[in-house]
Amino acid sequence: MAMSTPAKHTVTGIIELNKRGDGYIVIPEVDADLLVPKDYTLNAFYGDTVEAEIIEETTSHRKEGRVIKIIKRNREVFVGTIQKTKKTTFVIPDSKRIHRDFYLPPNESKKVQDRDKVVISITDWGSVKDNPTATITTVLGKKGDHDTEVNSIVIEKGFKTSFPPDALREAQETADAEKPIPESEIKKRHDFRNTTTLTIDPVDAKDFDDALSFRKLESGNIEVGIHIADVSHYVKEGSALDREARERSFSVYLVDRTIPMLPEILSNDLCSLNPGEDKLAFSAVFTFAPDLTIIDKWFGRTIINSNKRFTYEEAQAVLDTGEGPYSTELKELERIALELRKEKKKHGAIDFATEEVRFDLDEKGVPIRIRIKKQIETNRLIEDFMLLANKEVAEYVYTAHKKALKSSTKSTFLYRIHDAPDHEKIENLGIFLRALGYEVDIDKKDNVTSKDLQMLLKKIEGKANEALIRKVAVKSMSKAIYSTKNIGHFGLAFQYYTHFTSPIRRYPDLIVHRLLQKELNGQKVDTEAFARYTRIAKEASEKEIQASEAERESIKYKQVEFMQKFVGNTFKGTINGVTEWGLYIEEVNTKAEGMVRLADIDGDYYELDKKTYSIVGKKTGKRITLGDVVTFKVTNADLDKKILDYALVDENATPLK
Repeated sequence: MAMSTPAKHTVTGIIELNKRGDGYIVIPEVDADLLVPKDYTLNAFYGDTVEAEIIEETTSHRKEGRVIKIIKRNREVFVGTIQKTKKTTFVIPDSKRIHRDFYLPPNESKKVQDRDKVVISITDWGSVKDNPTATITTVLGKKGDHDTEVNSIVIEKGFKTSFPPDALREAQETADAEKPIPESEIKKRHDFRNTTTLTIDPVDAKDFDDALSFRKLESGNIEVGIHIADVSHYVKEGSALDREARERSFSVYLVDRTIPMLPEILSNDLCSLNPGEDKLAFSAVFTFAPDLTIIDKWFGRTIINSNKRFTYEEAQAVLDTGEGPYSTELKELERIALELRKEKKKHGAIDFATEEVRFDLDEKGVPIRIRIKKQIETNRLIEDFMLLANKEVAEYVYTAHKKALKSSTKSTFLYRIHDAPDHEKIENLGIFLRALGYEVDIDKKDNVTSKDLQMLLKKIEGKANEALIRKVAVKSMSKAIYSTKNIGHFGLAFQYYTHFTSPIRRYPDLIVHRLLQKELNGQKVDTEAFARYTRIAKEASEKEIQASEAERESIKYKQVEFMQKFVGNTFKGTINGVTEWGLYIEEVNTKAEGMVRLADIDGDYYELDKKTYSIVGKKTGKRITLGDVVTFKVTNADLDKKILDYALVDENATPLK
């Protein structure tokens, strides 16, 4: 009698590949990775969803497997550089996660020259031994050209640099039909055009999606309106504009440009709350008693007309001197904002503000100066009111849904949630802080609260390594995401939170506007729609990461480009990373990070001491620790790889201006 073959144990998951080509698949049910040796990866690429067969017989302690099926490709479009030889043409991918080159057949090779940057799509995914074959969809330009490199970063991260014709046509038709605003629409709205209204934004802002109104009531109470561009009035659900906005999910802010979520005729004109123009808004209006407690709130659609467009600096000058336009209103808004901030802090909100860099570019896009962006009081004032609107809108909808739980129709909303940090990461944060000489017990608690972290950051205020500790603390936190399930926002110490205030540049905010209006109208969301919003939340959370990566790569590219002219020069920097292969140093003023290889440090052989986050010389015992300020020389600036190489030196140096 023939024996039956035992069933194979297979798993499905997302594969990651290292530089050697070996793969790793997370298996949630066993809380471990499945190792897939290079020869068994089939033709999988980083991020693909695959089915893998587990090989029980393995010489290692971890389970190994082989990919048997590609279920879903993570991406089918790639950006790379043409590399031609006499016989063949390949595309070398920009992404560090792609460790295989793409073959271009002769008919495609004729379209390009060596060192062209191109966008390609895959015609044949190849195998473990054979390169994938590609076709060219777009020639971006020559490698090293400013526009070419910026566009490469954007497209590589999955964003478009232009809008499709149907979205542009729809945007123009909408503008033609809605400007000026029809009287029939004005009659439906609460009219704030005679209430003092101001916008406060960065000096280089092109779209204004929020404004504040201020009115002193006869009762002595104060009314503050937080008015947000009513994008949902113009971008209808299911339209070409809506489909494009959902696909993009976010505007992407690069060093020298913005890749908008909506066409400029909407984002910079029709929707933007430009001064002196009637504009449609979705508003959260609050009445404050003389003691600044909130005694009334209202949400709904409005029409406004902004009296003044302030930059942050202009509004700050009025606050500092007490003189200038709308000084009374600004002073009162500041007073309320300080009270809101005090309340937020009392409940345990964490201030994770980190340093950001800004670039001054010449006419060719080459950086001529890097400076640290300074947070001023007016930045915080606007943030305080935006947080208030976001919190109160979320609480309003959540409470309304809770009252309607007996309804047969499922209610839903899009929340911005932030989970408590993983205990293992908090343990590592505690170890790190003690290595720097701080006495902390944060990792000894079973359930760390936001107040615990708030007190920790208070303790390191003004210390030499404050910026470094803040960075490490941020990395120990969970990632804030979008979800239809509310669990609150750990970092802000809010029980309810959403994103309501930026629908010009964030698709989730546009969804929140639609869902809030449904709630105000007494409409419910059916089960099918609930599933769609859950998918939107997941898509937006993933797209947000891609947008952040594009923004960081844009900054890194310009930092490397800036430092090219300083190869051979010495500067001061802070050790902000210690590994078994090298030290990472951040230049004091430009925040340009580079690496010193341990093997290149003269005079001793250095080894990593994990417990103290330092390296130690075997002969001399000399210790170099995370947070140390050192002198270094720039030895190499590689724009292709976006990396800087540094070397430690003993001579004195001054920070780079």
